[in-house]
Amino acid sequence: MKCNFCPKPATLHITDLHKGVVKTIHLCNSCAQKHIADLTADVETDPAQPNEATAVSMLQLHLAEVTEESEEQEQQRCPICGITYQEFRKRGRLGCPNDYTLFAEPLTPLLENIHGSTQHTGKIPRRTPAESRKKYELIRLRNELRQAIRDENYEEAAKLRDQIRTLEQQQASE
Repeated sequence: MKCNFCPKPATLHITDLHKGVVKTIHLCNSCAQKHIADLTADVETDPAQPNEATAVSMLQLHLAEVTEESEEQEQQRCPICGITYQEFRKRGRLGCPNDYTLFAEPLTPLLENIHGSTQHTGKIPRRTPAESRKKYELIRLRNELRQAIRDENYEEAAKLRDQIRTLEQQQASE
């Protein structure tokens, strides 16, 4: 996504709710610094707005973190294909499978936003035998069970365990 004020890529996204109207602003680092400076000046002239002062302070802190992260990402280069995260943002394509691991932190929210998930599930052909579908379902449920246990979500893990047992019993009876 590009900055609202210049052609650079946006690194800060601000959503403002004012009198029931939602306004979203996408800013690059330099425009964000100008925007925050303007907000700071407005808050200093009207000290009766403590919530705005807090919001501006939080924006300044977030911008510092984003700037630091983006500088690290710009310097990070894949040892296999040589692509940087900025090159990926410009081209829209990664250079090799290693890039998914190398750029996992910035890619994860991007993939979740675009695809709704970070795991490719693909499609199962219609002609696939029922036995293969059940095996695939068992594999999927076991992976979800492992993740639920890792996340210490024991209620979900118990439900998944019961589903796995039911499927295994169905396979044994067939």
